[in-house]
Amino acid sequence: MRQLGKTNAAFGLIEEGDKILVGLSGGKDSLTLVHALKEQQRRAPFNFEIMAVTIAYGMNENFDALIEHCKTYAIPHEIYDTHIYDTAKEKIRKNSSYCSFFSRMRRGSLYSAAEKYGCNKVALGHHFDDAAESFFMNMIYNGQMRSLAPKYRAGNGLIIIRPLIQLRERQLAAAALENGMPTIGDEACPSLRFDVKMPHARASMKEMLADMETKYPDLFVSMNAAFGNISDETFFDPERFDI
Repeated sequence: MRQLGKTNAAFGLIEEGDKILVGLSGGKDSLTLVHALKEQQRRAPFNFEIMAVTIAYGMNENFDALIEHCKTYAIPHEIYDTHIYDTAKEKIRKNSSYCSFFSRMRRGSLYSAAEKYGCNKVALGHHFDDAAESFFMNMIYNGQMRSLAPKYRAGNGLIIIRPLIQLRERQLAAAALENGMPTIGDEACPSLRFDVKMPHARASMKEMLADMETKYPDLFVSMNAAFGNISDETFFDPERFDI
């Protein structure tokens, strides 16, 4: 909670009068996020609303445990039904990676749900490990210096926030484990129902960063500082040269 508060203060993620849709998949990251924001409501010197929304892919998923959990902790919660699973069967070629497709479709559904429920912001459960992995994936595979912003505006005007972006994945895993949260694992991933190749890029980045961290224990501390200390005039973009 201390780090979430610092992140919120640094980037102005949550403000008076916000109605925030929290994308709740049921995994460790999103469950920790919704509980952290619920606690933030209690602590903050201003008022804001949250509601959790779970995207149903149309695979006859069973969300009973997640629904009951939200009821127990008085977390407003809605299941948002979609036909993403059927669409994937029609749109994606055999032996393609489905993950980016499902990610885009899920994000679009969250935006639609936010509009339906009158929310002005969408909160996602990305953490700093995600940001670091995305940075190296973009650099190595796409030739681009890019990561995950704590806050940005989507094309439809919604503000997207990542309140956990400066926390480590292991912190979120510990929070979920120590508090006995009913987490949903990879069994809920729709890609596993298809005969497709699983993505290797992010797994490779995880392995590479874990190896680097054993050699340089302060790696993630330094990266967190570096992400806010960018000397963009030192790279190869003439428009950014300081002359």
